[in-house]
Amino acid sequence: MSTQQQVREAMVSDPLALDVNDSAQAAGEALMRPEVRAVLVCDDGKLVGVVTRKTLVREVVATGSDPRTTLLSAIAEKPNMTVEASMPLADAYALLEEADLPRVPVIENGVLVGVLSRAVVQRRLSEDSPSEPDGE
Repeated sequence: MSTQQQVREAMVSDPLALDVNDSAQAAGEALMRPEVRAVLVCDDGKLVGVVTRKTLVREVVATGSDPRTTLLSAIAEKPNMTVEASMPLADAYALLEEADLPRVPVIENGVLVGVLSRAVVQRRLSEDSPSEPDGE
């Protein structure tokens, strides 16, 4: 049996993150890119929230706020979940499955270091145990 993989081995490093003092406009511009589903919001490197398209509609558009002057600190939502970079990959996958989340921010000592995707973890875990074929 191979050594147990950790989250840091499967995460995407340096995820897109904006500062709490950036504007909703900046988040909207980032979210226009099709591969970006959420913008992680940090304060001095520490993850403090998440902004999605839904957040922008609810907190900026629907309230008539100016996206150029609305700060992310005012609209960012607390992340549903985070995982530690040192967590065993199989444990992180179980949490993602249980919470039905496609991806989760990865932190180390409170600082955002990556994002873990459930699809990537599925591939990694199946590569790690080739004797157990995936059911299709």
